[in-house]
Amino acid sequence: VLVIAGLGLVGCRKETAKPAPSVPVVETVQVVQRDVPVQREWVGVLDGLVNATIRPQVSGYLVRQVYKEGEKVRKGQALFEIDPRPFQVALDKAKAQLSQQIARHETAQANLARIRPLAAKNAVSQKDLDDAVGTELSTRSAVEGAQAAVEEAQLNLGFTKITSPVDGIAGIAKTQLGNLVGPSMQDELTSVSTLDPIKAYINISEREYLNTAAAGKQVEQLPLQLILGDGKIYPHPGRFAIMDRQVDPTTGTMKIGILFPNPDNMLRPGQYGRVRATVRMQQGALLVPQRAVSEIQGRYLLAVVGAENKIEVRPAQVGARIDSDWIIEQGIKPGEQVVVEGVQKVRPGMVVTPKPFQSTPPPSPGQAASPPSEKR
Repeated sequence: VLVIAGLGLVGCRKETAKPAPSVPVVETVQVVQRDVPVQREWVGVLDGLVNATIRPQVSGYLVRQVYKEGEKVRKGQALFEIDPRPFQVALDKAKAQLSQQIARHETAQANLARIRPLAAKNAVSQKDLDDAVGTELSTRSAVEGAQAAVEEAQLNLGFTKITSPVDGIAGIAKTQLGNLVGPSMQDELTSVSTLDPIKAYINISEREYLNTAAAGKQVEQLPLQLILGDGKIYPHPGRFAIMDRQVDPTTGTMKIGILFPNPDNMLRPGQYGRVRATVRMQQGALLVPQRAVSEIQGRYLLAVVGAENKIEVRPAQVGARIDSDWIIEQGIKPGEQVVVEGVQKVRPGMVVTPKPFQSTPPPSPGQAASPPSEKR
């Protein structure tokens, strides 16, 4: 009996000596209220203002490439040359046929000039006069046809020098010297694109289009930025330029064209970027870091540190994203503390120890981030 009583006293002492559970430490930030610009971003694809596909208009062997690939060319500048000799021969032949037709027409005119006064005196028959008139008209039309043939031959000879129709940057040639080229060939000779200004195409949703249509002229005055593939902001702002005639029924989007100045031709067709527009200014917006917002089954939740450091989990209505922050439309008040680090380990009514959130600054360019130290 004494042994059992002693064991019971030892057990009671161990139970009374059990330590209290530790209070979790969480990092919090204060809800900030300020005026912020509400921005939208779309993925854009760059394209030339004018993209001229260079194709031959006559068939022949390519004998010269005049331009330097990837360099600026002017309107009317020669790019390629097709062997002109067959076309020069065709022009000379057409000119010879024109001379023959002119000689026949002059003979017919002379005959008509002799017969017309004789017919007035009834010295020749009316049929002779009609034949002379018909011959003159026939030879005149033959002269006109021969003249058209000469002009056609001259055009074809001119087409042997393939020129640029626009100012721009010429692409890499897609054919080689000595190849037989012609209008029916599948590949073009090259392309010339006008790059200043350059176009950026984006696709907006049908709802965004309706908002754009309602805004009217105000859309053309929206400040537009281009964020390049390396994350840098292009220094020249863009402007709204064109809108497609229809909404694509397969995607429910509409194509929009935006023009950006490109004085140094740094931007090239085919590049990708993000087009950012400041659509409006929101007065007195409540901001919290995006990492403080939890999404569960389509609901957004915030862990708020209330009185006596107790956790209160509230549903929140979120708005636009501003950099790394999120606008909260409903659910919090200015000055309240929300949990940023440790959201997963808190529960409603739990007492926590809050401390200010310390954000880690991003590493400077060219400096690798140090690996996290191992906990022992």
